[in-house]
Amino acid sequence: MGQLLTVPLADQPQHDQAQPDSDASALELTILMPCLNEAETLARCIVKARQFLSESGARGEILVADNGSTDGSPDIAEAGGARVVHVTARGYGAALLGGIEAARGTFIIMGDADDSYDFSRLGAFLDQLRAGADLVMGNRFAGGIAPGAMPFSHRYVGNPVLSRLGRLFFSIPVGDFHCGLRGFRRDRVRELGLATLGMEFASEMVVRSALAGYRITEVPTTLEKDGRSRPPHLRTWRDGWRHLRFLLLYSPRWLFLYPGLLLIAAGLAGVVLLFPGELLVGAVRFGIHTFVAACMAVMIGLQGVTIAIVARRYATLRGLLPPSARYSSLLRALTPERLLAVGALVAAVALVGLGWSIWQWMAVGFGPLNDQRILRVLTLSFTGLAAAVQLFMVAFLASLMEITQRSVHVPPAEDGADSPPPEGVR
Repeated sequence: MGQLLTVPLADQPQHDQAQPDSDASALELTILMPCLNEAETLARCIVKARQFLSESGARGEILVADNGSTDGSPDIAEAGGARVVHVTARGYGAALLGGIEAARGTFIIMGDADDSYDFSRLGAFLDQLRAGADLVMGNRFAGGIAPGAMPFSHRYVGNPVLSRLGRLFFSIPVGDFHCGLRGFRRDRVRELGLATLGMEFASEMVVRSALAGYRITEVPTTLEKDGRSRPPHLRTWRDGWRHLRFLLLYSPRWLFLYPGLLLIAAGLAGVVLLFPGELLVGAVRFGIHTFVAACMAVMIGLQGVTIAIVARRYATLRGLLPPSARYSSLLRALTPERLLAVGALVAAVALVGLGWSIWQWMAVGFGPLNDQRILRVLTLSFTGLAAAVQLFMVAFLASLMEITQRSVHVPPAEDGADSPPPEGVR
C-alpha cells in the first residue's frame, strides 16, 4: 500500500467543498470531469454521463472540477445537473486532485470534458472496479481512434514511446499510459498522496499505483475528435517532456544506475586494453587520447552509480518509492564506513601512482612528457583521486541522510519561566 505524503498547504489545490459526509459518501460512483473553458462541449458530456447513470442503475453523481473557467462552464454544468467544485490552483493535476477530494463516490471515473470520450459507455470501467480493481485504464489504441482525434506525433511517437518506457521502467501492463479516461477507487488513490499539478499527473497516478502494488487493469475505449473550436490545453513538447521527466525521476535505475554501470564497463575496458600501449584495430589507431576518454567514462559512470544509490535512498525515505529488498541489502553492504575504506584504499593507490609520475616528470625538468607510459599513469592516478573524493562525499551524504529527526521535550524551569533548551538541542 502506498504511503500518505503530506503536501505543503501552499501547494495543495484549494476548492470550495467540505469533505464528503458519511451519508453522501455512500454513493457508488462519481463521474469526474476536469474543466477549463469547455462551454462548447461540457453539456453534451454531462448528458452522456447522466444517460450512463440512468441505464446502469449506479447510484452516482457528476462532478465538474472547474479550474478557473471564464466562459460560463460552471453555470452550464449546474444547469445540466452536475455538481461543481472550484479549484483555484491551476493545472490538470490540480483540478483532478480537487475533484478527488470533493468526490462522494466510492469509485471515480474521470475523463476530459471536450467530448472526445463517450461518457455513456463506462460499463467496462465500472465492472472492473466492482470486481476489485484499484485502477482501470482505458486503452484508445485497442478501442479505436477516430480520424483526426489524435495528432500523428502523439499517436505514433509520443504516446507509444512514453507508454513503452513506462512498461520498461516499472513493469506496468498498460498499453496506453496517458489515456484520460480511467477509473479508480477513491480511497486507494487518496492514500498515494499524489502531488503533481500539471499534465504529468496522468503518469504519476499509474506509476505510484504500480509501485504501491495496486491491482491495475485495462479496458478498450474509443477516442473521438473533440468538439472544441479552440486549440487543446495540451502542449506537445512541454507536456511530453514533463511526462518523460516524471518517469525518469521515479526510476533512478534507468536515469542513473544503468547508464553509470555501462560507462564504467566501457571505460574500464578501454583502460585495460590501452594501458599497455596503443591499440590498432584495422586502420584505426587508439592511443593516449582514447585512454583519457576511457578514464573520464569511468569517473562519470561512478558518479551516476553513486547518485543512483543516494537518489533511491532519498526517494524511499520520502515515501516516493517503496522499500526494495534487493536495494536494502545493497545499502547494508555499502555502509558509509565501507565506502570510506574503499575510498581511502583507492586514494592510497592513486597517490602512489601520482608520486611515481611526478618523480619521472621531475627527471626531465617538468618539460614536455613524450613518454606516454608516464601520461597513462598520471591520468589514471588523477582519475583514482577523483573517484576517491566522490566516494568520500557520498559516504558522508549517506550518513547525513540516515540522521533521524526527533522531537525533544524540555520541561519548564521550576519557577515557571521558560528555560532555554540544553546545549545541542534546538
